[in-house]
Amino acid sequence: MDDRDFMAEALRLAEEAAAEGEVPVGCVITLDGRIVGRGRNRRETGKNALAHAEIEAIDEACRTLGGWRLWQCTLYVTLEPCPMCAGAILNARIPRVVYGAADPKAGACGSVTDLFAMSFNHHPEKTVGVLEAECAGALRQFFRRLRSK
Repeated sequence: MDDRDFMAEALRLAEEAAAEGEVPVGCVITLDGRIVGRGRNRRETGKNALAHAEIEAIDEACRTLGGWRLWQCTLYVTLEPCPMCAGAILNARIPRVVYGAADPKAGACGSVTDLFAMSFNHHPEKTVGVLEAECAGALRQFFRRLRSK
């Protein structure tokens, strides 16, 4: 499997979120070519500001692997991480982040700010724009439907 395959799985999770009325963001974390954590946006259903896809996936990966250091993992997410999620990625020591669509309103990996470039002790590598059209399209379609209601 490659970046596109793992992003497709994150996109599938984003579609599940959209089906529940959530902003369509999905995330998977991999280690050695297998998924060890999955997450999707659940802020509305969980009534919790912390219920972002990345946080859910990091939590599951830590439980799956039995530790908080995800130093050999890759995180795939459909939307550029926000400051909270970028901070969690830094704290989990995830060395590589792949995202689909940029977030010009809240993106903390280059759009609004870049926490990964700041003088923290960890600097994840970024791969940007994997399945970008599909990821951005899912968001556009969701908000278009929301506005038409």
